[in-house]
Amino acid sequence: MLVDINMRTNSLRAWILAARPKTLSGAAVPVMLGCAYAYHLCGTDTFLDGGWIAALLCFLFAFVMQIDANFINDYYDCVKKRDNEERLGPLRACQQGWVTLKAMKIAIALTTLLACIIGLPLVLYGGYELIAVGVACIVFCFLYTICFAQLGLGDVLVLLFFGIIPTVCTTYVIVPHDYQQWSLMPWILGIATGMVIDCLLLVNNYRDIDNDKATGKNTLVVMIGKKATEYLYMMLVPLALVLILIEFGFSNANMILCFIVYFFHIGTYVKMKRIGEGRALNSVLGMTARDILIYGLVITLLVILA
Repeated sequence: MLVDINMRTNSLRAWILAARPKTLSGAAVPVMLGCAYAYHLCGTDTFLDGGWIAALLCFLFAFVMQIDANFINDYYDCVKKRDNEERLGPLRACQQGWVTLKAMKIAIALTTLLACIIGLPLVLYGGYELIAVGVACIVFCFLYTICFAQLGLGDVLVLLFFGIIPTVCTTYVIVPHDYQQWSLMPWILGIATGMVIDCLLLVNNYRDIDNDKATGKNTLVVMIGKKATEYLYMMLVPLALVLILIEFGFSNANMILCFIVYFFHIGTYVKMKRIGEGRALNSVLGMTARDILIYGLVITLLVILA
């Protein structure tokens, strides 16, 4: 393995890099929007009777699960030799020798356990059915790297576990029972959010398409090719914004807020298309993470004010 001479093995800096802090925006945004829609339904009553505790637990669970997923991905891609010298993305902790495989296995066990500890109290707010949701999150956290990412299904899991499930479940657990009602809106918000966050996976796989082909990793990008991926990346965000406008109205204020999101996204798309290939696409990855956070902040405001 290649070892950075400036990086001490299993150091705090190594673990921070392994946790991939830039990806945490993808974990925060669906929970943020779930909270926003709950506030849209019942105002400040949302956070009474422990609602704020449930919201905090949702955020913490999402963050820990994201870190857990990153650790699992780091470990298994190293073991399966998908992370190699030909890979163009940010350096990975296990492949570089910054974190030992044994230490990473322990970290995966601990973060999985911590996620269970954080998520279990949510049963008090949403009922025992949330246990099934939590188990599904943990199981598919492993299956994503081990199986589904190799079958071109990673984007489907992003739509589910970074869009629909966290948005809908967050709304469900923090809305007081007196306000509980069936509504399509949190589902639409979840679908739109999953579409936006999937852009992060698309640009990641777009950059690594050649290495993924060589290592047998059949991502959606490998299946449809670079040109179709560019079109898909370009269209996901505006389609998500149209869904939101259909549900919350085409008022001038809503359209201005959505245009802010679109403005940043289209600038990132133009840069992605101009660069086309190579390590320089890592800057587009960072810009996409920024765009997801902007989307979360702006659409949260739209939902609250709608």
